[in-house]
Amino acid sequence: MSEELMIREASPTLAGIKTGSLFNCAFDSREEMLEDVRSLNRSLLEKGLCMLPLRFTEGRALLYLFRAAFLRRDLADAESRRLLREAGYRRAEFPYCLTELCKRLNSCSEFPHEIGLFLGYPPEDVRGFIENGARGSLLTGCWKVYGDVDAARKRFAEFKRCTEDYSRQHACGRSVLQLAVRI
Repeated sequence: MSEELMIREASPTLAGIKTGSLFNCAFDSREEMLEDVRSLNRSLLEKGLCMLPLRFTEGRALLYLFRAAFLRRDLADAESRRLLREAGYRRAEFPYCLTELCKRLNSCSEFPHEIGLFLGYPPEDVRGFIENGARGSLLTGCWKVYGDVDAARKRFAEFKRCTEDYSRQHACGRSVLQLAVRI
């Protein structure tokens, strides 16, 4: 797995300013990909990070890099719990929700839009996206905004600055493991 891909797609999560990042990664061997993920997790866990392959398709894996402590916090939010319940999740606890999300990604024809909660998107924006069928957003950036536009603009700018900074540092020789913040 390419460090450049992780930097481009997951810098804010590595930096500890975002709950999770989702990205596709090409692979030649599923077993080699799984070994890469296991090896990476041995180093990332001490920094509060975890990577999970959520879905495999022909030669591609959908990877989820996340901070478990942040995900627990986000899923404990009352509006997040309501959204998950409305989406059919029977329980709102972190491990159950992650297992259920994996099942939905691998068995449903439609992408589960509640995934925004697992990425740290504001629950009001996740609800707006679901209820409006992805139409009528007030702002589009890292996600579609239906609520606080000013807060979202600030977050988008923060994520962009972080990714640019991490890209520069990586180009100067710092590894993903060196850039990952311990929280």
